Amino acid sequence: MKLSYNWLKDYLKCDLTPQQIAEAMTSIGIEVDGVVEQEQIPGGLAGVVVAQVVECVEHPDSDHLHVTKVDAGAGELLTVVCGAPNVAAGQKVLFAQIGTVLPGDFKIKKSKIRGIESFGMICAEDELGIGESHDGIMVLPKDSVIGTPAKEYLKLGTEAVIEYEITANRVDAASHWGVARDLYAYMRLNNIPCELVRPSVDAFAEGEGEGCSIELVDPSVAPRYSGISMRNVKVAASPEWLQNKLISIGLRPINNIVDISNFVLFELGQPLHTFDADKIAGGKVRVRRAAEGEVIKTLDGAEHKLSSSDMVIANESVPMCIAGVFGGEDSGVTMETTSLFVESRSR
Repeated sequence: MKLSYNWLKDYLKCDLTPQQIAEAMTSIGIEVDGVVEQEQIPGGLAGVVVAQVVECVEHPDSDHLHVTKVDAGAGELLTVVCGAPNVAAGQKVLFAQIGTVLPGDFKIKKSKIRGIESFGMICAEDELGIGESHDGIMVLPKDSVIGTPAKEYLKLGTEAVIEYEITANRVDAASHWGVARDLYAYMRLNNIPCELVRPSVDAFAEGEGEGCSIELVDPSVAPRYSGISMRNVKVAASPEWLQNKLISIGLRPINNIVDISNFVLFELGQPLHTFDADKIAGGKVRVRRAAEGEVIKTLDGAEHKLSSSDMVIANESVPMCIAGVFGGEDSGVTMETTSLFVESRSR
């Protein structure tokens, strides 16, 4: 398990260093493996700088490549062959120079592409490890300063991450809030100045209108199940603050829906699962045992034959997920999703 020092301090206000926090965690029975100074992006994008595309023409031997002249602030223009459909003269871009090692251990070398030498690479988000988009290169604001290192431009930093083990009796330590609460008790007992700040829910707003109904088919095995319906949702990239939180503990941002579910899990220790509400047949969520031999296709594309001992979350007729284990493919959230049913599993 990884604990972000900066994330922890959103809830626990104190002057202890990461090493002192680790020692305090050990004192309250959490087995700490060590404290690591972790770069937000491994390597810090050394060798990547802000540059300007000065010229851009079609490659004479290709129908999709372009030959550009790039000013990276070194006093000479570099020839760069680029296949991005959106590259154009006048753009400010992030440019990987010869010798740069990008995420995934991809080293930039001088190359010859369709007979023309290329001296670097104009980068897309996914090539830099800062997003998922590969639709084209990143185009920066026109006032971006040529030659600025990407680490400085993107405000990439290092962060202390505390790595620790969770034993079976310490599920309370499976979240930043859980650790913050236990450390607060320890610090108060030892007269260490500190303040505990609860995560705010001030922005939560209850709406009106019809949502999905819930039916507990067998309350003896599932006495409680809760969820909320949401409309007019837009699935998109998460805001920078959310992506940075997840990256700090080794998670890859996917989209705002997946990311906020993971955020809540590692903030509060509360598992969430999201369904595309428009795919819930009959608008009814039924918590029940599976029928013997009932089949569900999970998010990884695999089909599973269930037994009557399995619990499922179903719509009015078929399972939508194996309860607490794996989501189903047919009810999963996609980029086209506009309505959600968010379940909050009891612990």
